Amino acid sequence: MLPRSGLGPRHFFRFFARLGPGLVTGAADDDPSGISTYSVTGAAFGYAPLWTALFSFPLMAAVQLMCARLGMVTGEGLAGVIRRQYPRWVLWAACGLLIVANTVNIGADLGGMGKVTEMVTGISSIVWTPLYALLIGSFLIWSSYYQIARIFKWMTLVLFSYVIAAFFAKPDWSAVLHATLIPHVEWTGAYWATLVGIFGTTISPYLFFWQASQEVEEEVAQGELTLSARKGATNAELRKSRNDVVTGMFFSNLIMYFIILTTAATLHAHGKTTISTAQDAAEALLPLAGSGAYWLFSIGLIGAGMLGLPVLAGSSAYAVAEAAAWNGSLADRPDHAREFYGVIAAGLVLGLGLNYAGFNAVSMLFWAAVLNGVLAPPLIVIVLLLTSNPKIMGERANPLWLAVLGWITVVVMTLASCAMFATWK
Repeated sequence: MLPRSGLGPRHFFRFFARLGPGLVTGAADDDPSGISTYSVTGAAFGYAPLWTALFSFPLMAAVQLMCARLGMVTGEGLAGVIRRQYPRWVLWAACGLLIVANTVNIGADLGGMGKVTEMVTGISSIVWTPLYALLIGSFLIWSSYYQIARIFKWMTLVLFSYVIAAFFAKPDWSAVLHATLIPHVEWTGAYWATLVGIFGTTISPYLFFWQASQEVEEEVAQGELTLSARKGATNAELRKSRNDVVTGMFFSNLIMYFIILTTAATLHAHGKTTISTAQDAAEALLPLAGSGAYWLFSIGLIGAGMLGLPVLAGSSAYAVAEAAAWNGSLADRPDHAREFYGVIAAGLVLGLGLNYAGFNAVSMLFWAAVLNGVLAPPLIVIVLLLTSNPKIMGERANPLWLAVLGWITVVVMTLASCAMFATWK
């Protein structure tokens, strides 16, 4: 909740600054892949998919809450708990799904950042894309992700320009309200692919591993250096984490909602139903920013990428390090965690390589989200089984409402993927 002393900008920013892993996770969820997916959605289908923002919010919040509780109660990241509880094939299958999805996502996000920078500078993305990979890798290796997060989580606030732009675009508010409250489904491959992409960019595998690992890092930062010291969580700690996670997921879906609304009111309403370039997506901000729209869009997307890419690469590194029982975290220096940082470097290099395979940047961003949507359900099942097990979680095992939301998420995402494949031509 916001402080009772007031709801002004100063209190909002103070509240925003105090938030932790949940907010960073939510902000990272609106990475370039997410921004592109929501823009494609609004342009292609207008207001019709707005209901997905409300529908997906409790589902994504439930999954992230389970991951947060797992990290806090067990004192280990998700892969570490899987390693202790399941056969190696389950462990490495889960890590494999994560790494495949993350590598594609890294490549897509790097490509998207390069394209929007080309848009505003005129210098080819072939130059910018490797520079961004090098910059992010250098920050992670020689600086600290936490310094990056503190800086760039504020940059993501520029995405609120979509919220403001929605009102300048003068949408049909009765149609907006109807589309928000009444689900609309089309039995076409394009619609179901878009729906899977929306689920995949809001409920992404890398966020599961990241959330649990960052809860552990929070405890380590407080001096709880051993596994036994980190085990367990008080009611106050769980309540603080819940507020953090729910707030982060709310901000994430708020931005999602208004990106879809703004692109629907500007691009779709004027007959532009296909987005193939970064310029197409930037045009949605014209009602607010005029000629500055490209700069606003670019800064927002680059800021989101600078926050999201370390989370993508870092979640792969945490998963592999925990699975292989290596020491290492983003709080360690490279000479103390060479394998950990090696995974980060490999992920950035492989993702960078995808950009030289001739894929369209916006298309790759969209299909990265779809891939996440297809691969997420089996990982959510593992999270559910772990967090519902009293032998692992003790009295902190999932309450019934949380488990029900988790299983609903699995069923919904699985059925959406099946419908996509069934209707694809």
